[in-house]
Amino acid sequence: MVFTVHPGISKAVHLNVLVQGEGFPILCLHGHPGSGRSLSVFTHHLSRQFKTIAPDLRGYGSSPADQDFVMADHLTDLEAVLDDYQIQRCLILGWSLGGILALELALRNLERVSGLILVATAARPRSNHPAISWQDNLYTGLASIANRLNPGGQWAIDTLGKRSLYRYLIQQHTPGTYRYLAAEAMPAYLQTSRQATRALSAALNQGYNRLVDLSQIQCPCLILAGSEDRHITAASSLETAQHLPDAEWHCYSNTAHLFPWEIPDQMLQDIDHWIEHHPEVVRERMKDEG
Repeated sequence: MVFTVHPGISKAVHLNVLVQGEGFPILCLHGHPGSGRSLSVFTHHLSRQFKTIAPDLRGYGSSPADQDFVMADHLTDLEAVLDDYQIQRCLILGWSLGGILALELALRNLERVSGLILVATAARPRSNHPAISWQDNLYTGLASIANRLNPGGQWAIDTLGKRSLYRYLIQQHTPGTYRYLAAEAMPAYLQTSRQATRALSAALNQGYNRLVDLSQIQCPCLILAGSEDRHITAASSLETAQHLPDAEWHCYSNTAHLFPWEIPDQMLQDIDHWIEHHPEVVRERMKDEG
């Protein structure tokens, strides 16, 4: 499945956008469920040196979705954001679904993308998530409520969190990770529209495989994965890295799909080092280069 335009595609909608910092623009794309604010682990750090632009995708956060849409509509919306902010060239960071959108946006705008940071994502995503039981859902609901009332509380983590679906999203059940879950995951979940969920489900049912097209993306790419990711496996992330012409891949042990909230310091240090070694990804292209 490719995010192709079809007769039912709608016009761009105005997205709610969180902008922080000054400097070279980094477009930050969240996953499902998510919002621009659920990327704070990235934006708070990167905005010290760069201008981070974190939109709520259509149907997420505070961005509207008055009718059903398809995944390609996200790309139309994001291109409109780049135009609105007069961004000719940017680095894109995408987490999970956001990483897939980052790849698609790069394929549609090769000259506009200086580099990609792909987090817990893949061009041919594969999952090995076990079947979900009613007990899983029950414990997840109880854990979410208890953790919201007392973020990072050890009793809720040990009694409820480790028995919930969180055990597949994280490996390191630390108070810090659970504080991220309380502050950012739960609000994002509650703000995710039915239209957004339907659009993603329809796309997943069609299948998705962009590996054959990745050779077109010549810019530097950093791919980060959690070794125990059950939602988008580390193997599928590595496969993506192997098909990109200029890619660096990191896999973090004892982490899962939400590893940015498990090991934020180590991850951000790796991102900083990659940018230091690839200064071209945060530098405007000179006229004689274009």
